[in-house]
Amino acid sequence: MLEVLPQLPADPILGLSAAFKQDTNPKKVDLGVGVYKDEQGRTPILNAVAKAQKILLANEDSKTYISPQGVQGFIDGMLELLLGKGHKTLIEQRIAAVQAPGGCGALRILSELLKRCNGDLTVWVSDPTWANHIPLIGSTGLKIETYPYFDREKAGVKFDEMMECLQHVKKGDVVLLHGCCHNPTGADLSREQWHAVLELAQKKEFLPFLDIAYQGFGDGVEDDVYGLRLLADNLPEVIVAASCSKNFGLYRERVGLAAMIGANSKVRDALQTQIQAIARGIYSMPPSYGGALVDIILNSQELRQEWLGEVDAMRDRMKTLRRLLVNKIREKDASLDFKFVNQQKGMFSYLCISPEQVRKMRSDYAIYFVDSSRVNIAGISHQNVDYIAEALVAVL
Repeated sequence: MLEVLPQLPADPILGLSAAFKQDTNPKKVDLGVGVYKDEQGRTPILNAVAKAQKILLANEDSKTYISPQGVQGFIDGMLELLLGKGHKTLIEQRIAAVQAPGGCGALRILSELLKRCNGDLTVWVSDPTWANHIPLIGSTGLKIETYPYFDREKAGVKFDEMMECLQHVKKGDVVLLHGCCHNPTGADLSREQWHAVLELAQKKEFLPFLDIAYQGFGDGVEDDVYGLRLLADNLPEVIVAASCSKNFGLYRERVGLAAMIGANSKVRDALQTQIQAIARGIYSMPPSYGGALVDIILNSQELRQEWLGEVDAMRDRMKTLRRLLVNKIREKDASLDFKFVNQQKGMFSYLCISPEQVRKMRSDYAIYFVDSSRVNIAGISHQNVDYIAEALVAVL
């Protein structure tokens, strides 16, 4: 029976990673896989995480199952991080939440919840969006449509076209928004644009679905959730998928949060039973380790401050690398204007070059990134930036 299944093509990013590993060019550069890297190309364990590991090891006295909703200290700490201490939705007990296996797990179980609410609704995602959004959401059977988002010619957000498209969203449909550091483009909404989105959500009565995977990598831990807090302040319902992979460096531990803001505490109670039942049917209960580490960090004043400092350092380094790349390109060819890279935020940037040029970067220079031209800024270093700039100038 099993032989009827065809072999599927390799995942574009994972396949790229495998090709990079096999490449023997000593100058090869990996700008594809979305993990933070230091100047030496390592993805280190954060100091705050290393200290939390020691605390956990010294105090953990059992490996029994945790509750289906996850580590409660993690959930409380993450909701405070996302919404702010004393947010009215917390005081009014309007939020249902569970710890999920990464941001992917959060996206999937929230999509399953939407399917239970209304299997005929449409989820609107940006064009482009993170490649895994569509299979994660679409595999539940929900219909997916796209709204215009990024203008490759102008290297910025097509906000007028985006808003015109969303004018046609039906009541009860869902609009997926990147809370900050848009993946793959790095092009974010301004505060004024977030206010316009709020007004449209109030008018059209669609449900905002925020994916926040890079809090702290854009403008700062507080500034990066401006849009989320604005919507949560002013709408009866918002759903949120958050990830701790990037800002805590807990990639392999798979730590995420699925949260739902309901109109009142009664709705919240029903949502909590539903989301836990969905989680039970998919993975039963989440792994403890990563969530326990985040719990320790966010609920220790000393470790929280150390972690915030480390997030600031990662963000500042990526901003420095953006400026460095732009300047190096300008030095090598003054006619090439890549200053838009400095306006983009977070780990990723769209270089807005063609797939053919991307493939030439790969074949002629062993510089690896996906055909869309999305690059991981953290893969740049002071040692390879000249080489990257030279290659870009050559293929252009």
